[in-house]
Amino acid sequence: MNVAKRKAEVALLSVISNTILVVLKVWIGILIGSVSIISEAIHSGVDLLAAVIALFAVKSAGKSPDEKHPFGHGKVENISGTVEAILIFAAAGWIFYEAVHKLIRPQQIDAPALGVAVMLVSAVVNIFVSQKLFKVGKETESVALQGDAWHLRTDVYTSVGVMAGLALIMAGEGLFPGVHFDWLDPVAAIAVALLIIRAAYELTIRSARDLLDVSLPEEEKWIRHALARLGLPIRGFHSLRTRKAGATRFVELHIVLDNNMSIQESHRISDQIAAKIKEEFPDTQVTVHEEPCDGSCSSRCLAGCLLNEHDRRKVKLHG
Repeated sequence: MNVAKRKAEVALLSVISNTILVVLKVWIGILIGSVSIISEAIHSGVDLLAAVIALFAVKSAGKSPDEKHPFGHGKVENISGTVEAILIFAAAGWIFYEAVHKLIRPQQIDAPALGVAVMLVSAVVNIFVSQKLFKVGKETESVALQGDAWHLRTDVYTSVGVMAGLALIMAGEGLFPGVHFDWLDPVAAIAVALLIIRAAYELTIRSARDLLDVSLPEEEKWIRHALARLGLPIRGFHSLRTRKAGATRFVELHIVLDNNMSIQESHRISDQIAAKIKEEFPDTQVTVHEEPCDGSCSSRCLAGCLLNEHDRRKVKLHG
């Protein structure tokens, strides 16, 4: 199965599961009067919207580069992740507001056991779907799928929290007849909101980073070490730049070669470097610019010089 199809199928699975959970949580939440379950329904509603955005993003990002988008459509996934994060912040704010209102004016919970059951179903379903999303998202380096997976993984934690709150209400009223513990329901909802805010912050950092074309330190470290140990006739390198759009990496660098080297030989070396980088980091676009070594040894060249001191003196003498 090709990458685009795998990504689209797992994104569609997330859309279907979230649709079912939203309907189920809204129904049970209204039926028993639980603000924490209704808050979870809203959380799942945001997850559903995020899953729809992720589905759109992975389909769009999979398109080939065209005249208007020569670098491809990978950043659609990063935009998707940022939008998902904004939606999570909005949902958390609404949940927090409703929970505080219910805390001030507690409402009795009817049939909390029913709420515990629906939260258990939600947790099990989201564990299964989020594992699928994480697996495919990591294998394909899809920001959108990993963002959607984090949505659902957060939903697992919040579902367990709401389930624990409802179970404590049941236990408290069983042990202390006549004493109401309904205040635990909005407290659980507030905990849900705080967890959601944390997840939104982390997702914002991950998705917005690539929109700003932040460099890739791990990739740059590997490239620097690789150039030093490839054994190619390279005198040095400089202007190494990296960035990422969706799952696609972009690498640019200048290599410094003997100024008597033929164009054919210099291009062969560039092709070998590009092939080695792509072997380590699939789905990478590499641009290598060749420059002759004139012996000037500027500070820029010295930073990436691969010659020893003796050879450097010889180059300075003979150019």
